[in-house]
Amino acid sequence: MEGGARVAERGVSFDLSWQLVVELLLLGSVAGFLAGLLGVGGGAMLVPFMTILMSFKRMPEQHVVKMAIATSLATICFTSISSVRAHHRRGAVRWPLVKLLAPGIVIGALIGAQVAKALPSKVLALLFAGFIGWSAVQMFADRKPRPTRQLPAGAGLFAAGGAIGGLSSLMGAGGAFISVPFMVACNVPIINAVATSAALGFPIALAGTVGYIIAGWSLPDMPPGTLGFLYLPALLTLAAASMLAAPFGARAAHRMNVGQLKRAFGVLLLCLAGYMLYKGLSL
Repeated sequence: MEGGARVAERGVSFDLSWQLVVELLLLGSVAGFLAGLLGVGGGAMLVPFMTILMSFKRMPEQHVVKMAIATSLATICFTSISSVRAHHRRGAVRWPLVKLLAPGIVIGALIGAQVAKALPSKVLALLFAGFIGWSAVQMFADRKPRPTRQLPAGAGLFAAGGAIGGLSSLMGAGGAFISVPFMVACNVPIINAVATSAALGFPIALAGTVGYIIAGWSLPDMPPGTLGFLYLPALLTLAAASMLAAPFGARAAHRMNVGQLKRAFGVLLLCLAGYMLYKGLSL
């Protein structure tokens, strides 16, 4: 066909044109750069823009946000590996903290995907807007934590991991919109919080992806090219571009001062909160 191949089934089509491939490559590159720069895994950006693309391509409205979230999480599986390698080479990842948070994160992410299945897309979009908007306010407020505040231990870290994993799975993000403010509030330096969040992105994304595949597996009205809620044609392009771009973002993060990094994080989240609020109100 002119302009690219078209797959159609049950009245749903997806135009696999070169224009779409270029759009996905650009989106993946920017998301990967931001993943390395801010430790966000790229999900905070991928979900809104994948929602735009899938809506424009006439994907089922009742599934479009969940498909965007699932595809975002699967992409983060690849992005986080590339990002964390760059941060690890600079000694910024706190691996003991990653090990303590990971069990709760995996359980929370699996549960979060099942909760997302039961929620309308409108509610998911509004939740996404609310949480990342709150995170943006925390970054701009730049509140100084009490000098004596420390990370919780034992059951406290397990519970924190469960909350991070569950909310991240609901939002389709790598968890930085929760884990970075949480760690900074517990007196973890911002550059270590960003690097550690990048490492936490992999267990969040992997468990969340599995959860969304299971949640959407038996639905009869999913479009072609899906595995549960995961949309495969977009995944490979996004993953390749984001993995290549993530190390550049990580290098940039280590050259910025703390104030610049917090402001960049806040501006990104505030813009995306605005779009998802609009999307949620219009569904």
